[in-house]
Amino acid sequence: MGFSHRFRQLSLCTLLVAALSATALANGSHERTQFGHDIVVASGEEVGEATCFGCSVRVRGHVTGDVTTFFGGVITEEGGNIGGDATSMGGSVRLEAKSKIGGDLTVFGGRIHRDPESEIGGDVTNFSGGFWILLIFVLPFIVLGAFIALIVWVIRRLTRPALPAPV
Repeated sequence: MGFSHRFRQLSLCTLLVAALSATALANGSHERTQFGHDIVVASGEEVGEATCFGCSVRVRGHVTGDVTTFFGGVITEEGGNIGGDATSMGGSVRLEAKSKIGGDLTVFGGRIHRDPESEIGGDVTNFSGGFWILLIFVLPFIVLGAFIALIVWVIRRLTRPALPAPV
């Protein structure tokens, strides 16, 4: 057995251990991330964190960490509890009676529907309306496009052939 073969075996064993460790850590943390499929934390269930892209998070149980949605809403039903922050970009947040958010609540481009019996432990920030979504997501692309157009214009200007002087 040569050095190359042993190195290959050691590399495969290391990758296998790393993959198993990452799987064990992910399963132990009970975090949920979805793309296009709603997340439901059932009554009596506990989840570490919930992140949703293009979908909503419905909390009936307990989320110990943060809940974050992009283009989706957060619904905290009666008795639902979010231990950390709740953030929604491009969606609304609804807090039903006896629901609780332990940290901050931040909503960009949506609305907050809050029952008077609900609790929020931190600050509440609401940037309602589509203007904020345009500002956050579209403006950087406009600036990037203008910067690229400037670079193309400068390169074309510098590489333009010189015109001969009239005689």
